[in-house]
Amino acid sequence: MYPRFARSGRQALSARGWRAAVALLALVWAAAPGQAQGLGNWPERVIRLIAPYPPGGPSDIVARSVIAQIAPQLHQAIVLENKPGAGGNLGAAEVARAAPDGSTWLVATDTTLTINPHVYPKLPFKPGDLTPVMTLSYFSQTLVCHPGVGVKSLAEWVAKARSGAMSYASGGAGVPGHMAMELLLARAGVEMQHIPYKGPAPAAQDVIGGQVPCGFLAGPTVLPQIRAGKLVALAVSGKTRSPVLPEVPSVAEAGYPGYDATFSLMLFAPRGTPEAIVTAFRKLVAEGLNSDDMKEKLRATDQTVGADTPVEAAASLAARSKTWGEVVKKIKLSLD
Repeated sequence: MYPRFARSGRQALSARGWRAAVALLALVWAAAPGQAQGLGNWPERVIRLIAPYPPGGPSDIVARSVIAQIAPQLHQAIVLENKPGAGGNLGAAEVARAAPDGSTWLVATDTTLTINPHVYPKLPFKPGDLTPVMTLSYFSQTLVCHPGVGVKSLAEWVAKARSGAMSYASGGAGVPGHMAMELLLARAGVEMQHIPYKGPAPAAQDVIGGQVPCGFLAGPTVLPQIRAGKLVALAVSGKTRSPVLPEVPSVAEAGYPGYDATFSLMLFAPRGTPEAIVTAFRKLVAEGLNSDDMKEKLRATDQTVGADTPVEAAASLAARSKTWGEVVKKIKLSLD
């Protein structure tokens, strides 16, 4: 693959000839598989993105869209594998045990490292065995109530809760909606009975049916019912308003400054994955995320682009882990 330079008898190359040769050699190295950048032969095998949730959710939408954006540039197949179970722990454990060669990555919500270590006494992986690469997207939860509850603002909802016993629905113990609600209840100084469901869809159905008055639920799950007047949206949990519900205030705007229950979908690598590979893969993914098509797909599912650095992602995880650890301790939550 390297150029050979002919000589005429014993005549050496001229200075001009040497300059041309060096320039040609540089082009050869630039075209060679990333050895000059410390990438070795990466990617020399199929790249696996592990999503620790059932197919069809927000993580699938983001992961499959990213794959479509970057696969042609890598000249290597990229596959998405759904490995659901134990709140995302099973898929996370598989990636934590994988060889750190850049062929296996984890696409999971930040709760895998910010909530799960606090609520699962027997976590099947060590959090330190997963290295944060970047935030793919940010999302929040939407506080909704059945119209029959008779509240149209967060202030009215808090007053209603203080006047009598109330309950709320979530997609399960320890999920974003549960934790966002408990953080809000702690800030508001009120108590409610938690009714967990196996996912946000059945929780939303019971709020729509009036079996449970309210719930903090995923935006895409409840948006059609809000638009149809079957649910009343009071606030969103993130520090900014939802891109699909701009008329609904954040909890912070609605009377609780400093409240922020933003969640994120993140990309992780097994600990020890070469920095050069992490950097190269992150660059490709970030470029895909910032395309106009990708931004619109995220907006439609109530998400916004992340694309931060590994250092920023790690700092965000640490801050959220502290917040949720305090909430878990307060409500004494423990899961098998």
